[in-house]
Amino acid sequence: MNLQYILDSKGQKTGVFIPIEDWEKLKSYIKEIQETEDKEPSKAEIVEGIKEALQEVNQHQEGKIKLNPARELLDEL
Repeated sequence: MNLQYILDSKGQKTGVFIPIEDWEKLKSYIKEIQETEDKEPSKAEIVEGIKEALQEVNQHQEGKIKLNPARELLDEL
C-alpha cells in the first residue's frame, strides 16, 4: 500500500491519501467484518450452541473434561 500523508503547517499528520484500489479493498474488508459482527444468530445456531454446552456439562459430570468456573469466564469479559 502506497500511503501519502497530509501534513499541517507544523508538520503534524492530519490525513492520509491512499490509492483508490487500496481504498476499495479496505472498504470491502470492513464491510465483511461489520456483516459478521452485526449478524444475529439464527434459532438453529442458538439451539446448536445449547446442545454443545449440554454435551460439555455431561462430559464434565463424567470426569472427561474440566470446566472453567463462571467467575473466571465473567472476568474474561
